[in-house]
Amino acid sequence: MAQSSKLVVELQERPRPGEVVMLPNGEKVRVRHVGIPWLLPPKAVCNDEKCPWHGHVKVRGTIIEGRVVSIYMGQVVVQHEWLHYSPKYKRYIRKRKNIHAHLPPCIKVNVGDQVILGEVRPLTKFISFVVLGKRPDDVTTVNPEVIGLQSQGQ
Repeated sequence: MAQSSKLVVELQERPRPGEVVMLPNGEKVRVRHVGIPWLLPPKAVCNDEKCPWHGHVKVRGTIIEGRVVSIYMGQVVVQHEWLHYSPKYKRYIRKRKNIHAHLPPCIKVNVGDQVILGEVRPLTKFISFVVLGKRPDDVTTVNPEVIGLQSQGQ
């Protein structure tokens, strides 16, 4: 059931997980929850089957942040940097790795943006990650609710 044309609809407000949005061709798309509480769904809605928000791909495994290096044909190359401790030199070494990821049409990114990647099943020979959102735009703060115990009358 491969679709030749990907439709994208920009919405005024950010949809909530569970909402159903009607596309111009009459197709209904449900906004899914990807299982990451601090990540918000994008403002646009698409009918891409490989989109974790509107398609059938489940996010499992690691969540990675990185910087977009290049964009081409629905794919993106993200450079992930981390620090690795070297016991021989007793210092940290900065390591980098380029990761190929699927870019859903509902998420708009440019070269140099900080993005969040989620691991999915292998989509192609080299792609096992998908872009979930941009770092400052699609992230919210999670404030845990602290319930204090009321002290008994002393």
